[in-house]
Amino acid sequence: MNQIVNRKPAKAGPALSNIKKERWSYITDGFTLVEVLVVLALLSLIVFALMAVFAATQRAFRASITQSDSLGGGRAVMDLIASDMEGMTPSNGQANTNSYPAAFTNAQNFFANPTAFYSPPSPLIQPLIGSVTGASRTNVLENIFALSQGNINGTPCWIGAGYSVNTNLADGTLYPLYRFYMTNAASAGTAGAWAIFTNFNALQYNNITNWSHLMDGVVHLTVRAYDTNGIWMTNGYAFLQTCPLKNTYFYTPYYGEVGFLMMSNALPASVEIELGTLEDQTLQHAQALSGIAQSNYLAGAAAQVHLFRQRVWIRNLDPTAYQ
Repeated sequence: MNQIVNRKPAKAGPALSNIKKERWSYITDGFTLVEVLVVLALLSLIVFALMAVFAATQRAFRASITQSDSLGGGRAVMDLIASDMEGMTPSNGQANTNSYPAAFTNAQNFFANPTAFYSPPSPLIQPLIGSVTGASRTNVLENIFALSQGNINGTPCWIGAGYSVNTNLADGTLYPLYRFYMTNAASAGTAGAWAIFTNFNALQYNNITNWSHLMDGVVHLTVRAYDTNGIWMTNGYAFLQTCPLKNTYFYTPYYGEVGFLMMSNALPASVEIELGTLEDQTLQHAQALSGIAQSNYLAGAAAQVHLFRQRVWIRNLDPTAYQ
C-alpha cells in the first residue's frame, strides 16, 4: 500500500543567499582591469630593460671581435714588414758623395721618405683628450723600400720589397696600405737592383704584378734607422756623431721624422718600425663622411688608433760602412 508522505518545500531564502555570497567571493578574488594594465606595463619595462642589456652585450661582443681582427691584421702586417727589413743586403754599387740628385742614380739599399696628402689628411694630427698641455699625436706616413738578395728557383736574385699608403683613391677607401714586391736576376748587376727601386718609386698601385693591397685604415707608418751604437740617424747625424754612415743621403726632417737613401754598402744596424691602424668601426664611419667633416672626425679619433712598434736588427750589416 502506497504511503503518502508530506514533505515541506525547502526554503529558498538561505540557499539563494549562499549562492550570492559564493558569486561575490569569486568576483572579489579576481583582478581588475587596472591591475592587469599595471602588470603589463611592469612586464614591458622589464622586457625593454632586458633587451637593452642584450643589445649592449651584443655590441660589446661585436666590438671585441672587430678589435681582435684589427689587432690581428696589424700584427700580421708588422711581421711582414719586419721580415722584409731583416733581410736587407747592401748592393755594393757605386759610392757617391751623399749629394742629391746623385743619390738617385745609384742602386738603393734602403729608402724611406714621408709623404703628404690634403684630404684625407696626412699627416693626421689628433689632439689627445685630457692632456693638460694640449699635446697631440702626429701620424706620419712614409714610403719605405728595402733591397735584399735571395735564391729563387735556383737563381740568385735581387729582391725588392716596399710599402706605401695611398689616400687618394677614387672609391673613397681610406688609408689603404700596399706592398710592393719585385725580383730581378743578380746577373743584371746593380743596374738590376736600381731597376727594382725605380719601379717601386713609380707607385703604380694598380699594377697587380708588383703591388698587393694589404689592409685599410693605416694612418701611421714610419721606420727609423739606428747605427751600431744604437743612435737614431737623423738629418744632422753626419755632423753630430763620431761615426757617420757613408753613402747615405738624408732628407729634411718632416714632423719629427727623417727620410733617407742608403746606397753602396750602407745599411743601418737596426730599424724601428711603427704602424698605426684605425679600428674598423671608426674607419667605416669616416668613409661615410667627406671633406672637413671627415677630417674633423678622424682628428678626434686618437683613442681608436692602435699603435704597433717593433725593433729589427739587420743581420747583413757591413761594418766597413761605419769606418
